[in-house]
Amino acid sequence: MASNKPEKDVIVYEKDLDMSSSSRGVWLVKVPKYISNKWNKCPENVDAGRLKITKTPGQKPQIKLILSEAVLCLKDEEDKEDIPKEHILNVSTIKEQTLAVFSQHTSAASDSLIETEKLGLEGKVVQRLECKPQVSTKYMKLKLDSLIKAHKPRRTVIQMNTIVQSYKPVSDHKHNIEYEEKKKAEGKKSRDDKEKVNDMLFAAFEKHQYYNIKDLVKITKQPVTYLKEILKEICVYNMKNPHKNTWELKPEYRCYKSDDESKKE
Repeated sequence: MASNKPEKDVIVYEKDLDMSSSSRGVWLVKVPKYISNKWNKCPENVDAGRLKITKTPGQKPQIKLILSEAVLCLKDEEDKEDIPKEHILNVSTIKEQTLAVFSQHTSAASDSLIETEKLGLEGKVVQRLECKPQVSTKYMKLKLDSLIKAHKPRRTVIQMNTIVQSYKPVSDHKHNIEYEEKKKAEGKKSRDDKEKVNDMLFAAFEKHQYYNIKDLVKITKQPVTYLKEILKEICVYNMKNPHKNTWELKPEYRCYKSDDESKKE
């Protein structure tokens, strides 16, 4: 009897790299940890801060990062620190390195279980900046609190006023017993005829291009060692991203359906 449960989401990677923003120059900025923690907690559509660039003739431009009030007011039970509002950005050029920024976008149609991930080049790093706070009373207090927090012991002794319930030790735990029984059951799997296993594999690869070994074991119900022997004959093992640790058919066995054929079905 066929099951009505939908298949799990499948992620398909586009092989083409989006190069539309390759000529754009971007800044690589190193910020203190307390700023990155605040920015990670920022909701969407909130100004993280503003840059103030002061140009003086005969001198290098001075760049300041001024955090917004929305960021400074973000506090919770774990984060109660008052951080400095203004920071100086020290600029250094990049000569001996070539750095770039890449992005990864995921999109999926409303009536489809397949998600598409596309990689894009957002730009080339043209300047490296280091964010440093201005020395002030607030910053010195922040450093003092961080030092006290770092030296605070993670484990403390707690005096218990009630009797602790003692438990009888067992020779083996339930999850270990279930694992051993499952391992023995998988070890006793009978090997099907090689042609039958090949038919199941080709049928599976008609649906999806990439599989990991666990999914193929579930589909074919064959021992792992026997299945890998067959896979080495008809498939290749991907060692690099984005399809690392997956199997796909060798080029001579690939025959995927086109979009027009799949729509007709």
